[in-house]
Amino acid sequence: MSIQTPRFRGVDPATCERDYDSAELEFMQALEHYKKATGRRFPSSSEILGVVRSLGYIRVMPVSTGQ
Repeated sequence: MSIQTPRFRGVDPATCERDYDSAELEFMQALEHYKKATGRRFPSSSEILGVVRSLGYIRVMPVSTGQ
């Protein structure tokens, strides 16, 4: 009997790989492109944030209710 939990759902037990959604694949491809272009195998947090921003992601601050 196998137990399906959200954490392990979609993981192939033979390869430990899971199905990625399109946003995850886009990010992984952009990061791989960055690593190849810069020769950096282990980008810093700042560099990863730059990759995320290059994909168009921005931080949206919560609206203040004035309380």
